[in-house]
Amino acid sequence: MKVIVGLGNPGTRYEQTRHNLGFWVIDLLAQRWQVSMSKRKFQAALGEGIFQGEKVLLVKPQTFMNRSGESVGPLMRFFDLPLSDLLVIYDDMALAPGVLRMRAKGSAGGHNGMKSLISHLGSDEFPRLRMGIGMPRPEMDSADYVLQVVSGEEHKILQRACVLAADAVELWLTDGVERVMNLYNRKQTTTQDDGAESERGN
Repeated sequence: MKVIVGLGNPGTRYEQTRHNLGFWVIDLLAQRWQVSMSKRKFQAALGEGIFQGEKVLLVKPQTFMNRSGESVGPLMRFFDLPLSDLLVIYDDMALAPGVLRMRAKGSAGGHNGMKSLISHLGSDEFPRLRMGIGMPRPEMDSADYVLQVVSGEEHKILQRACVLAADAVELWLTDGVERVMNLYNRKQTTTQDDGAESERGN
């Protein structure tokens, strides 16, 4: 079984914020695979599905972002799964909006949700898919920025990035981390109507 975790904050006030991109991707995958996210366990909304013969558990922690590990840690221990079977999806200010980066392991990079996960899992050696949201203006606090509701063209860019992210998750399930890294770890333009990725610059 594979576990796919999207990070975010519960509640309607946070639904359309930058910090909830992980939730957006989980919801999109649930829609694609016709999976209900109605189950509640491990302080999370859960959905069980099958993709290409592989059992998959979709997870949206309901602990609030900074305590995400309190949900995911017990879940992984309960199922006794290796961390290589876990994929975490989350927003990243270090990447421009619409850019994806897959990694097999790594530090939290200042992301509080990832800090909590690494602490409760006791390791940073698990796959993660980072989704760019860009940096705030100099005068804006980063916490306010990630919790700001997005709209207009930025919302369209992030929605198309979520489609690419969902595609990347499906590729991870069938072909693994390296294949996703080779195809998705490059600059992308997501302002096109079809959301197709293309290289920009070097």
